[in-house]
Amino acid sequence: MAPPAGRGAGKDPNALRTIREVSEELGVAQHVLRFWETRFPDLKPMKRGGNRRYYRPQDVDFAAALQKLLHFDGYTVKGVQKLIAEHGARKLPQIAAAGTPLSPPVESAPVRTGSGNGGAGARAAAAPDTDALLAELKRLRAALAAALRS
Repeated sequence: MAPPAGRGAGKDPNALRTIREVSEELGVAQHVLRFWETRFPDLKPMKRGGNRRYYRPQDVDFAAALQKLLHFDGYTVKGVQKLIAEHGARKLPQIAAAGTPLSPPVESAPVRTGSGNGGAGARAAAAPDTDALLAELKRLRAALAAALRS
């Protein structure tokens, strides 16, 4: 039998957990959990005497889903907020567990070109040439190094 992980691992699954226990369980700093509370109103632990936070099981599940989406799946805060707006906060743990994003993880602006048609051909034409960009970067580094030496 594996030893319990984290401070709250030996607790009843329905027990309240402190911010420290949730932090240790998820491997996320406490200040990150407090930040998430400001950006995601659905993450709202109970507060008791001394303004101490107590996370309910659904809060822990929600925080775990946030951690997966933000730290492992590449979502931005706005991207997760959009997921919540589209699907609801209750479905966020299922979305995170599914492993397949229901919407793109990173919001991207369309590429604008001079042609104005905005079609797939215009986007392909505007795709960066990696070799040319790398050569330009090397040239700029050499110029900067030369300027710094003189």
